[in-house]
Amino acid sequence: MSAPKLDRNPSIRDRVEDTLHAHRNELVALLSKYVNKGKGILQPHHILDALDEVQGSGGRALAEGPFLDVLRSAQEAIVLPPFVAIAVRPRPGVWEYVRVNVHELSVEQLTVSEYLRFKEELVDGQHNDPYVLELDFEPFNVSVPRPNRSSSIGNGVQFLNRHLSSIMFRNRDCLEPLLDFLRGHRHKGHVMMLNDRIQSLGRLQSVLTKAEEHLSKLPADTPYSQFAYKFQEWGLEKGWGDTAGHVLEMIHLLLDIIQAPDPSTLEKFLGRIPMIFNVVVVSPHGYFGQANVLGLPDTGGQIVYILDQVRALENEMVLRLKKQGLDVSPKILIVTRLIPDAKGTSCNQRLERISGTQHTYILRVPFRNENGILKKWISRFDVWPYLETFAEDAAGEIAAELQGTPDFIIGNYSDGNLVASLLSYKMGITQCNIAHALEKTKYPDSDIFWKNFDEKYHFSCQFTADIIAMNNADFIITSTYQEIAGSGHLDDRSKPILFSMARLDRVKNITGLVEAFAKCAKLRELVNLVVVAGYNDVNKSKDREEIAEIEKMHELIKTHNLFGQFRWISAQTNRARNGELYRYIADTHGAFVQPAFYEAFGLTVVEAMTCGLPTFATLHGGPAEIIEHGVSGFHIDPYHPEQAANLMADFFDRCKQDPDHWVKISGAGLQRIYEKYTWKIYSERLMTLAGVYGFWKYVSKLERRETRRYLEMFYILKFRELAKTVPLAIDQPQ
Repeated sequence: MSAPKLDRNPSIRDRVEDTLHAHRNELVALLSKYVNKGKGILQPHHILDALDEVQGSGGRALAEGPFLDVLRSAQEAIVLPPFVAIAVRPRPGVWEYVRVNVHELSVEQLTVSEYLRFKEELVDGQHNDPYVLELDFEPFNVSVPRPNRSSSIGNGVQFLNRHLSSIMFRNRDCLEPLLDFLRGHRHKGHVMMLNDRIQSLGRLQSVLTKAEEHLSKLPADTPYSQFAYKFQEWGLEKGWGDTAGHVLEMIHLLLDIIQAPDPSTLEKFLGRIPMIFNVVVVSPHGYFGQANVLGLPDTGGQIVYILDQVRALENEMVLRLKKQGLDVSPKILIVTRLIPDAKGTSCNQRLERISGTQHTYILRVPFRNENGILKKWISRFDVWPYLETFAEDAAGEIAAELQGTPDFIIGNYSDGNLVASLLSYKMGITQCNIAHALEKTKYPDSDIFWKNFDEKYHFSCQFTADIIAMNNADFIITSTYQEIAGSGHLDDRSKPILFSMARLDRVKNITGLVEAFAKCAKLRELVNLVVVAGYNDVNKSKDREEIAEIEKMHELIKTHNLFGQFRWISAQTNRARNGELYRYIADTHGAFVQPAFYEAFGLTVVEAMTCGLPTFATLHGGPAEIIEHGVSGFHIDPYHPEQAANLMADFFDRCKQDPDHWVKISGAGLQRIYEKYTWKIYSERLMTLAGVYGFWKYVSKLERRETRRYLEMFYILKFRELAKTVPLAIDQPQ
């Protein structure tokens, strides 16, 4: 029998060329559609819509062939006639770039630099300068392998752990760094894990064996205090566990590592070592408070996310420290901006404890410059000149509150991530970044047409800060009574309710949902629509984008006569009441819809599913991963509102015929949340990741000194100058 032939996966260029050979006329017709639109950027829905416009058998041939996979995985296309360049992500973490000359029918593969240079021609025209400022971090990472399998995406720390473990476990002597780490482990000067009586791996193994034999004779619930003195004589200090059973589990793990090491056992062991006692969470912009803040400018989902995050994180830290046998109270500080002109909120208080916690506080530090402290709120787009001084001031305040340095710092959004980078660099601590919804996703093409937005939004500062912060981080976590508009009542209250809740801005697409509902007679017949979003009165809003959406909403109500079928409730600030809203909608056997053009994560999606609401959510962004289409919810495309409305109508029609269908989708959504998206799962994983990375940072000297010097140069030479271009705010009565 001949050996099986090993074929490589065809590149995107190969697929395009194969399609040209098999369906030349059809592909030319499609590409010509793109070119005829003139120069510009095509988004994914534009790319696929053009395929539908290609009529006849040719269009069907392309739609049924392998080229469709290319189009479905295309993230954007750049059109500069006669060229069409397509950025394709065939699988997570893998990108390819291909350019086709529609006149000559030539196909070429592009590097990242070539693609970006071609893209920039949309704005700057052709240029022949070969010496363009280009950031390249490849030389710093050349010795570290990259995860190239889709299964490794989102598991970077585990990948790093496996790689470094494979090096450390090559011979017995390579476990010496683990011994050094355990012997050097301290908290506020107190020795933990091992003391000086253990000087070698042989001695450690001997002591562990002796301890194993001793503990096996004790009841599992025997307190550590009953054998602590004996352990200390042998060289074992606190940190192994609070009971004989827990200590024995740790000893078994370490013996396994010494005798037959493997990465998963090491990760499990590291996750149980007490390493994280004090955590700092950074979120400078907006009004960060616990009451009367939601709905104020720049104040929404990120606040809710962080408050829920720290409550779960404190619970996990308290539980772990107790299980590790330590009588130590953790402390979490949310570092944000102090606003003297607090608008009836607590944002002018320096220190505020988080309700429902014992050890978690909001620590507020004011923005200041040479003119003194800034008293009023300023937009997140205008904070850049204040952040360096804010970080310096915050470092002193943090040190005073913790009486030392934190063990771990978490940044949020562009400004918080930059401040976290400055603090982690200054304090030498492990840094995690959380991106949230960055502005590039809210303002399509803002990365290339940033100059058009810069006077108002200062994207040059934000995008530069993002480059610095994301490359500085050690690891990154990627994935609501009132004024009423409409009639004020619903004519047929026996109908299920289709519900949505979001800010009233363009990217959230609430008006798009209302318009889709208005134009779908079948959906209007089956359900009532209720939305919670923004203000109902244009006179109460100061945001130009929201004002436009308010006016559009009122026009839709009048034009489509939605009275009696639609209620528009102004934005809510009481989270408990918002939770009741979700549950009330669930009681009507209704559904939740999140129609945003893009959503980075989708907190409302998780909230709705947690309350048992069948959920329809945008397929652009995080909800595409949260929801399994047709199983635990449904994906909708906001760029095809008619299809989305019909999908929702079909769901409610089926539920009308078979009520068990609603129960099935509701239950599957709950199961999905319990398996993947609880705060307990999140906090457990975060603590383990922080511990694993903290160990490898110590053992393998992963300070990435060269990378950080490169970023420091970029910060000083580029970001500082950009920040100076942002006008400083002038305090005036509002």
